[in-house]
Amino acid sequence: MHKGKLIKTRLQHRGRAYGVKGGWFFVILLLVCPFLGIAQGDLLITPRRVVLEGNKKTEEIAVANVGQDTAFYNISLIEFHMHEDGRMEQITEPMSGQKFATPMLRFFPRSIKLAPQESQVIRIQVRRLPNMEEGEYRSHLYFRAVPKSRPEGEKTEETDTTSLKIRLIPIYGISIPVIVRIGNLSATLTISDLSLEQQEGQTTRLKMTLNRQGTQSVYGNVTVDYVAPGKEPVRVSLVKGVAVYTPNTLRYFSMPLTLPEGFSWDKGKLVIRFTDANEAKPYIFDEKELVLP
Repeated sequence: MHKGKLIKTRLQHRGRAYGVKGGWFFVILLLVCPFLGIAQGDLLITPRRVVLEGNKKTEEIAVANVGQDTAFYNISLIEFHMHEDGRMEQITEPMSGQKFATPMLRFFPRSIKLAPQESQVIRIQVRRLPNMEEGEYRSHLYFRAVPKSRPEGEKTEETDTTSLKIRLIPIYGISIPVIVRIGNLSATLTISDLSLEQQEGQTTRLKMTLNRQGTQSVYGNVTVDYVAPGKEPVRVSLVKGVAVYTPNTLRYFSMPLTLPEGFSWDKGKLVIRFTDANEAKPYIFDEKELVLP
């Protein structure tokens, strides 16, 4: 993981108001980044998501320490709810229509130690329970960094017992979705409400609504091409790994546009596609055009 510097803040205040006479007061900042690609800090995870459906009962997840220091991670299952703007919120009880996969999942090991450039395989298994309701079940496998402890014998700095000191220790983590599908499930997605957001001095953004229909989540890539009369299309934006999870039926989404040389707002159009993640032969869920004024 990133070797975050310890931030030491000395409060020139007698510690009595806090019930502390002096010394260190530890605050741990937990940074959860569930869907920012496959790497966070110095931890690399492949694949970035797990789908267990049909007769598939197991999956292997490769984790690698691409940093320069030995790293420790605890592994657990946690639950998230996706908001309509794409934000992920950790929850303990399922939202209406949401199903957790945790009760049927097993994984090993539950903690790992990785030397620099070392990798390890995490094995995850699903045990489908009898008489389970058809549908999609989702939980998230969470890798939480364990801060390095102070080596024995290391000298500590002198403590000012008349003041309170706060040490902020960032704790990094990354999670990947684990999805179990039971039954014959399907989903479609359509794009609507296209609009451009232009602010002076800022990157132009394309806003849209992603509408999911069906019994399973949708996951894929959003591409935007600029098509001018008599010219070849130019790719002006690409966002990979966009999800709309059950039970959500829509997601408000925006993406920045990189406008090519010769771009003109008074001619041409933008072609927007949502495709699955199959790069060899992507399936197009939906395609829309935004004619430029």
